[in-house]
Amino acid sequence: MPFSISTALSALVGVEHVYILVLEMFLWTTPRGRKTFKLTPEFAQQSRPLAANMGLYNGFLAAGMFWGLSHPDPAFGRQIRLFFQSCITVAGIFGSATSSKRILYVQAIPAAVTLAATLLRI
Repeated sequence: MPFSISTALSALVGVEHVYILVLEMFLWTTPRGRKTFKLTPEFAQQSRPLAANMGLYNGFLAAGMFWGLSHPDPAFGRQIRLFFQSCITVAGIFGSATSSKRILYVQAIPAAVTLAATLLRI
């Protein structure tokens, strides 16, 4: 796949979601995880299974981005990326409305910018 802004942004969004997976699945109860998500030690421990589930979903989003980037048919790979960019954008908007406004800036806006770049083929 030739280099473009949209492929670079897609890769960054994929890496971001791998990082979110690590935070939610493995670092949730650590000082880093608690600081990132502003959690008390008690709540972090109680919500650990839920966080691991959220992390898994973020891993699926990352996998979709990397699948789209690595697909041998560039046109189909672009369609895959568009689908997952849309999913991430919607998830980020929903998360910002129901959980934390910060999700809008961390997840939804980067995905929406990436989606726009992919649609515009830049």
